Amino acid sequence: MSATQVTVADWLQIILGEYQEMPGLHLTEPQMQRLWGLDPLTCEALLEALVDIRFLTRAADGSYVRSAAVPMD
Repeated sequence: MSATQVTVADWLQIILGEYQEMPGLHLTEPQMQRLWGLDPLTCEALLEALVDIRFLTRAADGSYVRSAAVPMD
């Protein structure tokens, strides 16, 4: 499935799933763009949505990590 065939809701689920499977995962925005083949605007919008729902938080080093407010599965 290419990045253009995946909806925003699909991308949110993909990213949520990756962070749930790997609770210690920390990625920068450029790393996410490369990993999932996302364009900068889409990646930024997805990150904003995940930060808004407090699933991800931005660490001091600029990477995005799973929020401490989200219980581990």
